[in-house]
Amino acid sequence: MRIIQTADLRPGQAFDPDTTSWIYNGLDCAVTAEVYGALIPQLDDISRPIYEREKALQGPVLDMNMAGILVDQFELARFRGEMGDKLDALERATNRLLAEGYGISLEWNSPKQLDHLLYECLRLPPQYKRNAHGKMSRTVDRGALEKLSQHLIALPLISHILLMRDLKKKLSNLKSEISHDGIFRSSFNIAGTNTGRLSSSASDFGEGSNQQNIDRLLRRIYVARPGRKFANLDLGQADSRNVGALCWNRFLASHGEAFAGSYLDACESGDLHTTVTRMSRPHLAWPVDRDAWKKFADEPQAHLRGKSYRDTSKNWGHGSNYLLTPQMAAKKIPGATPKMAEDFRDAYYSAFPCIPEWHKAVAADLRSSGHLITLGGFRRYFFDRLDSAETLRAAVAFEGQGSTADEIITGMLNLWLDGAQWPGFQLLNQTHDSVLFEYDPVCENEIIPWALKQLEVPMILEGGRPFLVPSDAKVGWNWGDYNDKPTDKAGKPRRLNLDGLRAWDPARGDDRVRQNEPGKTVQLTL
Repeated sequence: MRIIQTADLRPGQAFDPDTTSWIYNGLDCAVTAEVYGALIPQLDDISRPIYEREKALQGPVLDMNMAGILVDQFELARFRGEMGDKLDALERATNRLLAEGYGISLEWNSPKQLDHLLYECLRLPPQYKRNAHGKMSRTVDRGALEKLSQHLIALPLISHILLMRDLKKKLSNLKSEISHDGIFRSSFNIAGTNTGRLSSSASDFGEGSNQQNIDRLLRRIYVARPGRKFANLDLGQADSRNVGALCWNRFLASHGEAFAGSYLDACESGDLHTTVTRMSRPHLAWPVDRDAWKKFADEPQAHLRGKSYRDTSKNWGHGSNYLLTPQMAAKKIPGATPKMAEDFRDAYYSAFPCIPEWHKAVAADLRSSGHLITLGGFRRYFFDRLDSAETLRAAVAFEGQGSTADEIITGMLNLWLDGAQWPGFQLLNQTHDSVLFEYDPVCENEIIPWALKQLEVPMILEGGRPFLVPSDAKVGWNWGDYNDKPTDKAGKPRRLNLDGLRAWDPARGDDRVRQNEPGKTVQLTL
């Protein structure tokens, strides 16, 4: 082994390639060891468990990186063609709109040209965002365009651009390079987010892409290997339940059970979104039969362009928990107005007064300590302006969503550590509140109950209240949602997906037979 006195090295010294490699790699190892020796003594009772968990994640993360997910080449080709045709048609329509409506031509995908059109030519109010250098500069990102769409002169163009951007993003994912064996592989990052969740990106070989942010419409492209089946385990309303638990812990001693538990009780009632719909819209002609409430709340509404009142409650309730403004909330539901969203928020906060008090408590914690801790003990320090609205929104999101990250990562670790006992078990993906794995369907009726048990992370809240985020399972042969109906609730046509993920019934299991087997001639289901 060569010994190099690095203390004698000077900048600019020239060495042969082998010596340069020895120096580079030697310093890399030595400096890492020095940093490790300096940081480990600084761990405390909160940071040490986080560090140990991050180390334990290296096994399952490497396993997922190497495994990847099989791609159905027939479905991939079809989606590429359809998305490409739609984008071409929209580009032609946009060019015509620019020429006939505004008298100009530009490259719609150029932020610089779009900035000039919106702010110089149309004289719309400039929207600003902090850039990479920390300075506020004009922007035409999605948030800015959504705000500018309130101006009728720009609405047609912005609607086209937002839709084209969405299509281009989907096409970019569809064009991600796939490994030579037909597998879509990504690189999962253990320390990729501020909330403690995993992130993902292209693999170390430049293949794949972000595997956690694939559009639900495109997920049917990804299929189980021959002789295997998918199971997707999903935490039930985890973010909402964790917000309820956080409110309970914060306010039980100071405000009592009725106040502290108002939201958690609703979450654990069995149907949070129907409960919220009844609370926010008491004037509706609700059925006398309690069992009919959910169906009534789920009926498509023409003035909401096919969305139901329950859809609205789900979207706006989540937004109210995380400080979404009425203006932004209205944009989430077609046909809704900021006044409708504001009225909902006021009714929501009135029914669950612990929610706005939780926001105030988080703001107070930021000012006093600059850090927050999730239900699972994950601590995050905030280094931006602690009194800004942007920092407060990030902090509120961290407490709720970070708690969900604690639970899903703990469950994923449990699955991976004991999964080898099951035939064909392979961990594939972990998203915000769900885990996807592959297994041999011969053991389905045994492995699914076992897997659901691994996802349980029981806690004891203040006052001895037991707390558990429940989970459910869906099974199928591709990652898309199961569908056996040619139209949706609003009557719009949609493609069948008989191999998709369907809720697993513990009483009768899943009696389907795989329709499309990879490696064989595939009958495309239209």
